[in-house]
Formats: sequence, structure tokens, C-alpha cells
Amino acid sequence: MAIVAVSIAPLGEGPSVGDHVADALRVAEAQTRVRYEPGPMFTTLEGDLRDIFELILAMQEAVFERGAVRVSTSIKVDERRDREAHMEDKVRRVAEALGRPRR
Repeated sequence: MAIVAVSIAPLGEGPSVGDHVADALRVAEAQTRVRYEPGPMFTTLEGDLRDIFELILAMQEAVFERGAVRVSTSIKVDERRDREAHMEDKVRRVAEALGRPRR
């Protein structure tokens, strides 16, 4: 089980890339093997690492299909093999450490 932060953005397409990001997220919506949660800077993906990498490639391709000629993709991977970890567990644990409930 892995949790991955990914940012996929075209280069040279102007200051706003929201439409390109939306096309990438439509690819995530269309599949069922990887959970995803969009954020303001990164999208968090959760699932089998092979499935996640396959999804990232498909998401990146969607940005190219929109007309981008250059795409920058940043990936940060947290893979555990001792137990299952979930996105919300990580957030909840930090909120508990801060002594406040998760919002």
C-alpha cells in the first residue's frame, strides 16, 4: 500500500493550469483501483504502487492530449509494507498530536 503526492502541470501554458489539472483528474475519476484526493498544490493517491504509477502516466498523458508540449510531474512516494496506511489516518494522527480534532 502506498500514498503518493503528485503534481502534474504543463509548462508554457500561461499562469492558470486549472483546465489541464481537471483533465488529469477526470482520468483519476474514471478508474476504481486508486483512491485520490485533490489538494491545492498536489493530488494525493492511495493504493498499490504499480496501479498508482500507471494512473500517473495516464493523467500526464491527458495533459499532453489537451495540447501541452511539455509537462512537469513531481512525485513523492510513501510506501509501507508492514501495515496498511491510509490518507485520512496520517492526517488524523497529526491532528491528535496537535490536540485538536480533524476538520
